[in-house]
Amino acid sequence: MLETIIGLKDVLLQGLFDTLYMVFTSTLLAYLAGLPLGVLLYTTGKGGIHENAPLNRALGWVVNIGRSIPFIILIVALIPFTRLVVGKAIGPTAAIVPLVIGSAPFVARLVEQSLEEVDVGVIEAARCMGATRGQIILHVLLGESIPSLVRGLSITSITLIGYSAMAGAVGAGGLGDIAIRYGYYRYQSDVMLFTLVLLVVLVCLIQFAFGFAANRIDKKNRF
Repeated sequence: MLETIIGLKDVLLQGLFDTLYMVFTSTLLAYLAGLPLGVLLYTTGKGGIHENAPLNRALGWVVNIGRSIPFIILIVALIPFTRLVVGKAIGPTAAIVPLVIGSAPFVARLVEQSLEEVDVGVIEAARCMGATRGQIILHVLLGESIPSLVRGLSITSITLIGYSAMAGAVGAGGLGDIAIRYGYYRYQSDVMLFTLVLLVVLVCLIQFAFGFAANRIDKKNRF
């Protein structure tokens, strides 16, 4: 096994880099889209600072539909759009398009849930002091929910690792692609096992890093 892994070290390193590139770029872009959507879902909901039932229902339907589509089907369905955006339908960069579209609704719900954890009394206190809606959103809602948002960031990153592995089945590259090409098509189970170990280690590191950061931020907010 060791000789095989050493012989494929360049392939494995490139696969690890491609996976990290897909996951972290997609996470960043998914939050750029999902964070405002999550804020809108919360603020336009019942009792929100900008209650708007029709808009809230419409956004809810969009998010629910987006979350219900299996990712492997979404990749295939988005091939024409992906080719239009990045000029190709295979490779790590191309995979980012469906990764972002598939995870943005998921991020929106995570953000909405994080904002729901904020004490209503804090929001009312900010209103009494004359804070504007923008100030309440930025300084109260988002400010108070940072630890929860960071934990949501961890969940999103880990979810996207799984998505990126699935994307490897349709030519996205990364560790998932290596596991399929060498472990499945070439019957090299040792390579598949090693890529699986790399993915597990990557998940553990992300979970530890974001969990540690969230706990530190949470403690600072308490004192």
